[in-house]
Amino acid sequence: MPNFQELHTLVDFGMCIVLWLVQLIIYPSFLRIADSQLQAWHKAYTFRVSFVIMPLMLVQLALSARAVSVDAGWLDWLVLGLVLLCWGLTFFISVPLHQKINQGDGSTAIRQRLIRTNWPRTMVWTAIFLIGIF
Repeated sequence: MPNFQELHTLVDFGMCIVLWLVQLIIYPSFLRIADSQLQAWHKAYTFRVSFVIMPLMLVQLALSARAVSVDAGWLDWLVLGLVLLCWGLTFFISVPLHQKINQGDGSTAIRQRLIRTNWPRTMVWTAIFLIGIF
């Protein structure tokens, strides 16, 4: 059974890997899916991927909050702030774009915007992991 720090690092690594897969493989594939098939495929994708991403995000938030409540070092506060930033980027930028696609607006511009606006999330989740291993 991993200790607290190992679990935190493992979850951070999981989020980092998921975001890189999304950024380099999954979101660019949206540009290759026919317009007539995008909405149905996207609904299935967002439903399924939420079973991977939401538990990781929730556990990461809980672990980051616990780290602040137990140790409260400046790096713990930084990580918590970055996790909250990722939540904000996710729910105020990425989720609305996914909702547009689910509602039938799968224009190339929306798909490209999803890819472009995911870079900050990818970089921040990578930073969270790197901070955690040092």
